[in-house]
Amino acid sequence: MTTVDSNKTEDRQKEDSKKLTVYVPTVEDKDKMYGDIKHDAVNHPSHYTRGKIEVIDFIEDQQLPYHLGNVIKYIARAGYKGDKLEDLKKARWYLDRYINEEMGNGTL
Repeated sequence: MTTVDSNKTEDRQKEDSKKLTVYVPTVEDKDKMYGDIKHDAVNHPSHYTRGKIEVIDFIEDQQLPYHLGNVIKYIARAGYKGDKLEDLKKARWYLDRYINEEMGNGTL
């Protein structure tokens, strides 16, 4: 019977995880691979690609939780997709839910 030292296994897994690199292509990389995709309604909607970086790239870079990511998303697209006031209200709704969770009050 073979025994496994779980501490050694865990240490090896931690070391291995440091070696892994995940490549996430930038918009420029994707443009080079697939041509101009700035008007791709599925992968790069114009209401999220107005600035120098896409909204999703900012949210992921900052590692924002779901609710705060949606706050950023709705603020960034306000006035560029659909009704501006509606998007701002959606952003506030997600922010209120996040604040209530942080305060321990649960969701609305």
